[in-house]
Amino acid sequence: MIKRLHNRQHDSFSDKIQRYRSVLLVISIPVMLIAVVLLLMPGRAAPSDVAMDYGLSRKFSPNLKLSKSYAVIFDAGSSGSRVHVYCFDQNLDLVPIGKDLELFVQTKPGLSAYASDPQAAANSLASLLDKAQSVVPQDLRPKTPVKVGATAGLRQLGVDASDRILQAVRDLLKYKSAFKSKPEWVTVLDGSQEGSYQWVTINYLLGNLGKKYSNTVGVVDLGGGSVQMAYAISEKDAANAPTVPEGEDQYVNEMYLMGTKYYLYVHSYLHYGLLAARTEILKVTKDSDNPCILAGYDGSYKYGGQEYKASASPSGSNIEECQSVAIKALKVNDTCTHMQCTFGGVWNGGGGDGQKNMFVASFFFDRAAEAGFIDQNEPVAKVRPGDFESAAKRACQTKLEDAKSIYPRVDESNLPYICMDLVYQHALLVVGFGLDPWQEITLVKQIKYQNSLVEAAWPLGSAIEAISSLGLNQVSA
Repeated sequence: MIKRLHNRQHDSFSDKIQRYRSVLLVISIPVMLIAVVLLLMPGRAAPSDVAMDYGLSRKFSPNLKLSKSYAVIFDAGSSGSRVHVYCFDQNLDLVPIGKDLELFVQTKPGLSAYASDPQAAANSLASLLDKAQSVVPQDLRPKTPVKVGATAGLRQLGVDASDRILQAVRDLLKYKSAFKSKPEWVTVLDGSQEGSYQWVTINYLLGNLGKKYSNTVGVVDLGGGSVQMAYAISEKDAANAPTVPEGEDQYVNEMYLMGTKYYLYVHSYLHYGLLAARTEILKVTKDSDNPCILAGYDGSYKYGGQEYKASASPSGSNIEECQSVAIKALKVNDTCTHMQCTFGGVWNGGGGDGQKNMFVASFFFDRAAEAGFIDQNEPVAKVRPGDFESAAKRACQTKLEDAKSIYPRVDESNLPYICMDLVYQHALLVVGFGLDPWQEITLVKQIKYQNSLVEAAWPLGSAIEAISSLGLNQVSA
């Protein structure tokens, strides 16, 4: 036996393979099968490189080659026209356009300034259209929706004038644009749409969509012709919402976003945007001097094709008297047939957690920056409604001849109304909407998203809806 063992220790390598070939065959077949399966499986990116569930992560990886979709939204406001171009990946996350997360270009005046010349109104958008087309790849332009949303300024021109302007804009997009356009995509937004889109925009950028309604923020958007309030309410409050007369916007919109159903209270107050509210305040004093006009000004205010007397009293502007006039203009004492109202007899939505954090946009931010109590270079600022009253006290003591040196950032045409504007903004927040004067609110112009700043405006909400409705991504909103 010792001798036999000794001989096996000197077997050649080939002899050993031949002797154990059956064992090797049994082992090698499964190994080869596993190797083939692994070879055929698609590669997986590292978890940190993948855009996860939309409601949980928005991390963008430039290495992900996801299909892109673009949307072009024109905001035809009362004070000017703006174009926003957005690019989304298949998860509806924003993708950079160059160095920014959107293209944003604006021009003045707005469409409503061309009430008697519809073609000139449409042509005022041509340069914005050219800029939009320059950033969308040529092969994607026919698939890219272009929408035009006109807001309060155009609504106030009347049906005939606004219809002629809108038709001229439709023709411009049809014959001068390579984008996908439809006649119904060029329209005057009703207040409910505008407010809803603004709420979607801000909560999208904050990463709140998909969370409980109590974790979202409320929005007040002060435009030139109208002001909107929107915030999420409970299902119970939504069920108790008052009915409105036929033809008027409902108080509550149901929205299904990021897998979550929201009941959104939204109301638009036509005639109570900053520029339109001036006419309401001037109407209170009619042909008399107005206590909200800076001392030294004697003229008129033109808005919506009409002219109003705008003259200071001999003693100049007075904050207490101006506040009284502004509150009358708000019609806070109108009959309220509901349990709780804001002003003009309008239901306030019932309040609740969706209103505890308020983001306030547009002219609120602009006037605060011009009045000097926030930094105009910062995208957001924490303030209190009472800060507008403090700024108004200073403004109402100012004479027109001194106003330019005190308020260098205010346009000269707005200087006579700086007292009026600040008094109105304070009255709107505290008396109109019932906010506590010392409640902290957020003035917002832009919101940080993926290390970029995005304009906090309703067009992004409209773009999200447009992309979703066309099925250009994998997420429905």
